[in-house]
Amino acid sequence: MNKIKVLLVEDEETLAMIIQDTLSQEGFEVFVANDGLMGISMVTQIAPDVIVADIMMPKMDGFEMVRRIRRSNIKTPVLFLTARSTVSDVVEGFEIGGDDYLRKPFSMLELIVRIRSLAQRFGNTDKTISDSSQIEIGLYTLNTVSQVLSYCDGEDEELSHRESELLKYLAEHSNKVVNTTDILIKYWGNDSPYNARSLQVFITKLRHKLSKDEGVRILNVRGIGYKLIK
Repeated sequence: MNKIKVLLVEDEETLAMIIQDTLSQEGFEVFVANDGLMGISMVTQIAPDVIVADIMMPKMDGFEMVRRIRRSNIKTPVLFLTARSTVSDVVEGFEIGGDDYLRKPFSMLELIVRIRSLAQRFGNTDKTISDSSQIEIGLYTLNTVSQVLSYCDGEDEELSHRESELLKYLAEHSNKVVNTTDILIKYWGNDSPYNARSLQVFITKLRHKLSKDEGVRILNVRGIGYKLIK
């Protein structure tokens, strides 16, 4: 069985060494970058299965690193390590292309479980975007490659990575109720109340972006989930 290849981007040398040693003992293949610039370079060199990245780093922070990685159409899952704990900080991490987060201080066991979960969830997908499909949503068209939402009058709006993925999922299940727990497990990794609030923020943003077409609505089905009407 192939080892899970992890790129750890962490500027605190002691913490990076502890994480690298622990993950290596658990059978992971671990590469370490000390800042975001080095992280970008190593992503293309080693093609990791999972990226574990601190947010606060010199030269380039974790958010900017992931923004640039996603602009290169690299879909490798990213787990952010963060001392930040507000919903807005977590939402920003998901918006720019993060797939999970772990607040400092954290247990090594939880980090290991989350890395394995991400590797399993994304293990059967290509690490680069190859799907060029476009999805019609009322008077809108969603390009799932460029992550651009186009209105019929020609106006385009670029969506964040998480907005695009969430809208795509709702559109693929249009006129059907999608369970909140299913959405959270698929895109947030777990259905904690904290992540549920983050999902609500994204739903509000999508409603605003779709507001020009009165025939398109994202309904909140109380106690169950959401339904996209188009």
